[in-house]
Amino acid sequence: MSVFTEIQRPQLENFLLSFDLGRLRSFRGIAEGTENSNFFVSLDSGEYVLTLVERGEQTHLPFAVTLLEQLHQAGLPVPFAICNRKGQALLQLAGKPALLQPRLAGKHVQQPTTHHCAEVGKMLARIHLATRGQIIKHPSDRGLPWMLAQGAALDCQLSDESRQLLNRTMQDAQELQAYWEKLPQANLHADLFRDNVLFDGPHLSGMIDFYNACSGPMLYDVAIAMLDWCAAKDGSLDDRLMQSLLAAYAGLRPFTQAEELHWPAMLRVACLRFWLSRLLAALAPGQTGVLIKAPEEFEQRLQKLQSSALNLPMAL
Repeated sequence: MSVFTEIQRPQLENFLLSFDLGRLRSFRGIAEGTENSNFFVSLDSGEYVLTLVERGEQTHLPFAVTLLEQLHQAGLPVPFAICNRKGQALLQLAGKPALLQPRLAGKHVQQPTTHHCAEVGKMLARIHLATRGQIIKHPSDRGLPWMLAQGAALDCQLSDESRQLLNRTMQDAQELQAYWEKLPQANLHADLFRDNVLFDGPHLSGMIDFYNACSGPMLYDVAIAMLDWCAAKDGSLDDRLMQSLLAAYAGLRPFTQAEELHWPAMLRVACLRFWLSRLLAALAPGQTGVLIKAPEEFEQRLQKLQSSALNLPMAL
């Protein structure tokens, strides 16, 4: 179970005293998280999610709170931070930054259909359209500089075949650096995998976990989402699912010629980001009780991308 910091009921009750949300009925840890400690919290006033932020600089958190409020005001289904009586959204619990947010309805989708991918494509475009005119500047702490540094550090720990794959993709990352800021920009979710999207029946009812959010090329966000939502069992990308996601996205925010040009490299670099982060998590000591996702999944996906036709359709 992925709860890094355990909390006791008296601690939580004391934390909740500053809110006007009623008494604590129950709470439990959420198993799916991989970077933060998350809890479902049931109060007299309703259902909530409590997050203790475990990774990254605390200076990132005001950005996340502001971005979620901006998306909430734009009518998007996101878990905006709830303020206490003093108007504070970002608090402390068990020595960690803590946020309390409404629990959104819905469930995760394990086997996406073309319908699910189209819904994700439309919602991703809505995030970008809601922020591109007023971008909150915030570079990712796992952007290109991080990838290049971590890739170089991990090089000696890989097999010859894996090292060759890493080095080829590191070259993609180096070449993209010159164009990164020139591609169309917005605020990005940057982690819109299946476990960060909720569906209530056929409707996309929620997008959660904005703790990797940043500013950057919109194309990068599309690539990240596609790697998970459109993945086939053999590590390749399913063409029908890809076309559904891309068509729905482009129906709201058409792609540019520059994005078409850099699409193949962008997909590979997005894959590199998650291969590296999973490798680092797998190699890190002291991971008892924490869900570690297999880095081999993204290594296999990256291998498939080397020989795939990766053109970004301009007319869908």
